[in-house]
Amino acid sequence: MGCSGRARSEKRAFCTGSVRGGAGSLLRMSDNLKILLTTFTDTESAETIVRQLLDEYLIACGTLLPGATSFYPWEGEITKASEVVVLMKTDRERSARCMTRLQGLHPYEVPEIILLEPEAVSGPYAAWVRDALGKPSLSSDDQ
Repeated sequence: MGCSGRARSEKRAFCTGSVRGGAGSLLRMSDNLKILLTTFTDTESAETIVRQLLDEYLIACGTLLPGATSFYPWEGEITKASEVVVLMKTDRERSARCMTRLQGLHPYEVPEIILLEPEAVSGPYAAWVRDALGKPSLSSDDQ
């Protein structure tokens, strides 16, 4: 199953070429959808935190990409580590709270948390993300 809740074997339509305007457009400019990128040491911890953020309606989807190898300087040495890359889809309203919550839940001392802003998103997928977030966003005053 993909993030849109459809089996991979289902046929999907994709637009190639430039972004077209109008009601029939498959792609639309994105000013609301955001993607958080982070990494974890293992699938279990990644899945636990993704499920927590889903339960809190901070993300619509988390995609785990195991098998990454990262190289970085740490405590004076170049470190090589196996990691799981995670892409989490959210909206503009929730992105700051989601980053703060992820920072608090993350097991790393200095977690990689990067907010990406897609230039364009398929209209049906953007609608699915909006619907998947379901519960209205709570302001920081409500928590």
